[in-house]
Amino acid sequence: MSLKIRLTRGGAKKRPYYRIVIAEATSPRDGRFIEKVGAYNPMVAQDHPDRLHLDQERIKHWLSVGAQPTDRVARFLGKAGLIAAPVYRDTPTKSAPKKKAQERAKAAAAAAEKAAAAAAAAE
Repeated sequence: MSLKIRLTRGGAKKRPYYRIVIAEATSPRDGRFIEKVGAYNPMVAQDHPDRLHLDQERIKHWLSVGAQPTDRVARFLGKAGLIAAPVYRDTPTKSAPKKKAQERAKAAAAAAEKAAAAAAAAE
């Protein structure tokens, strides 16, 4: 039995409210869960105290038993100091220009610099 600490969605249409629950990995997102250990309300301001509630003792217990948090919950737990904060890269490398495009950009920049220097020398 693989346990996850994850979010279940509640609330009205376009007004989400999430509960942080302990559930089996095979159960549906909004389906059966073992225990509710917190809540997350993304509709309030980030510095508002009602945005995130965590039952830290129960979360520590479930982590010690082997429950794995999902990415979003791991971020919450990292900010709360319950686990090591996950490291996320700011810029993706997949979308960066490839080798040939970088060479063409360097060549174009060098040509523009050479043209600017020639124009300055002509004056």
